[in-house]
Amino acid sequence: MPQTGTQSIDRAAQLLVHVVETAAPPTVGELSDRTGLPKSTTSRLVGALERQGLIQREASGQLRPGAVLVRFARRETGEAELAEVAAEALDRLAAASGETVNLGVPSAGAVEQIDQRDSRHYLGSTNWVGRRVPPHGSALGKVFYAYGALALPHGPFEPLAPRTLVRRDEIERDLDAVRARGYATAVDELEPGLWAVAAPVHDADGTLVAALSIAGPTLRLRDGLLDELGRLTRREADTVSARLGYDDRKKGAA
Repeated sequence: MPQTGTQSIDRAAQLLVHVVETAAPPTVGELSDRTGLPKSTTSRLVGALERQGLIQREASGQLRPGAVLVRFARRETGEAELAEVAAEALDRLAAASGETVNLGVPSAGAVEQIDQRDSRHYLGSTNWVGRRVPPHGSALGKVFYAYGALALPHGPFEPLAPRTLVRRDEIERDLDAVRARGYATAVDELEPGLWAVAAPVHDADGTLVAALSIAGPTLRLRDGLLDELGRLTRREADTVSARLGYDDRKKGAA
């Protein structure tokens, strides 16, 4: 059938429009009802859109605009504005930790840093701004996975460091811990000798738009430091979220 390809594109575009323009995030079943498409077809097309970062699926099954669309919208409002709102929090984290501090955003299949405060030490003063790193190897990426800003890929996770081979069930348990404590940690995962903590930043609608992170070499890692800096990063991330209009007290309210 010569029109099959075009028809699939039209149907996928129709689903995407519904997800973007509907006030309450729909499920696959609700999309199927609204468009009149079979649920199997809807699920298949949603999966394709999800793999391309155009749609993201929450743990509840609800569908929201994916990282690609969120990133485009953020560019329209200006990443510079987000960096400006987070500037004081970045300064405070850098002063308190002495380590490298970043503001990261979800990108299509990766994590990208858009602002940084350098470490006061020579060791660990790498410039990460503009670099894209694998989500499953970074604390920032774990935050984006945990709060639905990036879709967890199917299949096994490739090792990033010599001793790190992450199975899907392992990272899902890790993401549960991230949500429970409000921050993520990573040691020797992105590369040997590097540790990091990160915490989520939400906008007024509750959408995760960024995360704050602190990173440093394991040479300076001491007992209790990850939890100490994780809690500090979470507090500063909450401050940035509040400046963006997010009110955590309203989360889950009827």
